[in-house]
Amino acid sequence: MITMKPIQLFPGVYKIGGALATRSLTPGFKVHGERLLEAGNAEYREWNPYQSKLAAGIACGLHALPIKEGSRVLYLGAAQGATASFVSDIVGEKGVVYCVEIAPRAVTDLIRVCEKRENMIPILADARKPSEYASEIEDGEVDVVFEDVADPQQAELLKSNARFLKKGAAAMLAVKARSVSSVEEPRKVFEKVKRELEEVFELVQEIDISSFEKDHEMLVLRKK
Repeated sequence: MITMKPIQLFPGVYKIGGALATRSLTPGFKVHGERLLEAGNAEYREWNPYQSKLAAGIACGLHALPIKEGSRVLYLGAAQGATASFVSDIVGEKGVVYCVEIAPRAVTDLIRVCEKRENMIPILADARKPSEYASEIEDGEVDVVFEDVADPQQAELLKSNARFLKKGAAAMLAVKARSVSSVEEPRKVFEKVKRELEEVFELVQEIDISSFEKDHEMLVLRKK
């Protein structure tokens, strides 16, 4: 355990000795082999931007994090739950993270994480078909949709899940250029994705995260 003083970057997100971190909702429990950091009587978990696109977005200059304490978050492409567990730390006991993942093997690991975190709900489903899991979303509404899915139709996938957002609510999209097109230049892919989103979303911030994830960028959006 390393003891250092935390500096708050956003509510629920800190910098400790040069590392990004969140205050652990489940002290003593590691999700992905992360370092545990101690400050005062609290335990924090190191959040590696090389292993999390959301952390990469923060490290690369995110202006404002729409995910806050008490937020209800729909996480599309939760995989084994590593990044979703940091979102779980941020939203805290009053928030909830609906974790949608299509791969059964990944969901098996995700369930193990969710068993330790009551604010994480695992959902085995195809994020391209929100009607399949709409009944799992309490009141059919969330505060933020976060998407990290390797799919050629990333923009359409996010738009189809906008049904869970009120006007003015936030979305974040980790754009994977090579999943959209293996031949087009990443910059052209990013521009194409932004155009496809214009019908439903207003662009708030565009962040180049290629220093951590090659051919990726993070979009912060607001529903029109």
